[in-house]
Amino acid sequence: MLPEELKYTKEHEWVKFDGDFIFIGITDYAQGELGDIVFVELPSIGEIFSENDTIGTIEAVKTVADIYCPLAGEVVELNTEIESSPELINSSPYKDGWLIKLKVNPDSKTDSLLDHKQYKEIIL
Repeated sequence: MLPEELKYTKEHEWVKFDGDFIFIGITDYAQGELGDIVFVELPSIGEIFSENDTIGTIEAVKTVADIYCPLAGEVVELNTEIESSPELINSSPYKDGWLIKLKVNPDSKTDSLLDHKQYKEIIL
């Protein structure tokens, strides 16, 4: 099930808007392709990123994948639950498995984000 209220990237991150902030995670499709996730490396609070910067990595049993920043901004919160329970990304990618909360740079352009229909076309 692909939540309609979220935005997506071609790199399989999802974005949930919350005022001047966004929550970032990886999609159900991405976690399914990665398999069992065993470790997540996230940035530090206060780090500033540009759009498409690598902001972390996800390590699965078989592979390692980069996490990309969908919009420019500053990291304001991390999901500390996934440090001790990275499998939350597998079991609940859109809720408990979120990764980062970012304060979006006001100059960020959201043109590159996909709606659920556009993202569905990529993964089907």
